Amino acid sequence: MYAMWRLQVALCTLSVLSLSSAGESKARSCSEAKQAYNAKGFSLVNVPHQEISGEHLRVCPQGYTCCTSEMEDKLNQQSKLEFENLVDESSHNIRTTFVSRHKKFDEFFLELLDNSEKSLNSMFTRTYGKLYMQNSEVFQDLFTELKRYYTGGNVNLEEMLNDFWSRLLERMFQLLNSQYHFTDDYLECVSKYTDQLKPFGDVPRKLKAQVTRAFIAARTFVQGLMVGREVANRVAKVNVVPACVRALTKMLYCPYCRSMPGLKPCHNYCNNVMRGCLANQADLDAEWNLFIDAMLLVADRLEGPFNIEAVIEPVDIKISDAIMTMQDNSMQVSAKVFQGCGQPKPSGIGRSARGISDVFSARFRPYTPEERPTTAAGTSLNRLVIDIKDKLKESKRFWSNLPDDICAKGKLTETDDDQCWNSHTKGRYFPEVVKEGLTNQLNNPEVDVDITRPDSLIRQQIMALRVMTNKLKNAYNGNDIYFQDSSDEGSSSGSGSGCSDGCTTEFVFVGTEAPVIGADRSDERAAVAAAGKSFSSGPSLLLVVAALTLPFWAMQTQWR
Repeated sequence: MYAMWRLQVALCTLSVLSLSSAGESKARSCSEAKQAYNAKGFSLVNVPHQEISGEHLRVCPQGYTCCTSEMEDKLNQQSKLEFENLVDESSHNIRTTFVSRHKKFDEFFLELLDNSEKSLNSMFTRTYGKLYMQNSEVFQDLFTELKRYYTGGNVNLEEMLNDFWSRLLERMFQLLNSQYHFTDDYLECVSKYTDQLKPFGDVPRKLKAQVTRAFIAARTFVQGLMVGREVANRVAKVNVVPACVRALTKMLYCPYCRSMPGLKPCHNYCNNVMRGCLANQADLDAEWNLFIDAMLLVADRLEGPFNIEAVIEPVDIKISDAIMTMQDNSMQVSAKVFQGCGQPKPSGIGRSARGISDVFSARFRPYTPEERPTTAAGTSLNRLVIDIKDKLKESKRFWSNLPDDICAKGKLTETDDDQCWNSHTKGRYFPEVVKEGLTNQLNNPEVDVDITRPDSLIRQQIMALRVMTNKLKNAYNGNDIYFQDSSDEGSSSGSGSGCSDGCTTEFVFVGTEAPVIGADRSDERAAVAAAGKSFSSGPSLLLVVAALTLPFWAMQTQWR
């Protein structure tokens, strides 16, 4: 019995001596900690050469330590800076994706509109010469309004297109009936018969359906890329609260104070710290995923029935078809207008029997695909959409996966779960990893998160995404969120469009409102009257009708 007691005493003595020896050996040098601390750019003045008592520490373990209070404060600041850099680096790809694709799509759509306008202007100038140039502002205004809508202007597409066809009818009606004088009131009466007479056939209805849906989809998609860009940029600038800074310092730099500067944190330990620090960002994820799904739906529309490239490139041909239909039905249209609006007064302009060849020598010929100007960077809408769809799919669940991305093994954390920093020493980390999101941080063992105070900036971004997602869903169905379908006589043209609340390009973040500007048509009517007078010394009615008709007839013959 006595021998057993002596053995126990001896073992305890040896154990105490062993621990004392180990403690003394650890307290002997802080050289590794000093070297690592200096490598971070900090001064070595007042840095201890040997371990000292750690009662002064507020974050790191208070045993023997290589850190002074001043060192701990500097490591706190360093932890905050490194965390901000980690989030910035991890979100770099998603942010640059939205920035670069927004720029690419925006350039593409704007250049597509410019090229289409140039194509129409060149083709109509070659074909009709002075006759077109005297009336070119009607077509220029069409493209001006399309661009204004796309760039966020307060334009109702349906009303704007209706106005275009009414103006074109007035111009053509005067040219086809140049032997009469028409007052402004009479021309207003003519425009009221546009829907009833359908002088341009079915082209206006079809083109309105195609243009409104394509432009709504294109503008909304580009706005979506802009919103994604702004949200990603703002959320990536994290608000690092003091509780997060303490947890980060404990994870990243308390190993320095324990003279183990090369020891990386355990993977699960890092996950708990990051899920606590990024709890609000994770709450963005649900709305972000819905936003990405809506973007993908509209992208599908851009590839298919709402392809703005397929609508805009041949718009000159479609308008030409409409004009030719008007030529074919000019007698019937004029008779019905005279019946409804009354017989106009003669203008005193006589007729001429000059040949058409004296006025036009060129045949109406649209550009071949090879001759048409290339769009932005020589690419196509389909190629752009395929690229962005892949990038959008990759961005799903980005915010909830951010802690895992930052804590990837071998990067920030140790691959060996038994040889890692577990918040107080080298060894396995036993607490369970909490789920992502603010409410799940109530039991986070590493970060003291106030779940009753959500981050206001994150909540604003959630609302911005919610508004944009609703707009995308409307665009998917061909509807603009601000204007519903007013009247399309039961056709499948989709909704009208425009903005009653001032939807600028920065529509979620900036709320400017532009007034709807009505077209002043007094100048154009004066121009038409002047053009009509010029025909008294030039082409007669017969010449004008033939000049307008022959090129279109030649074009149709060519296509057949």
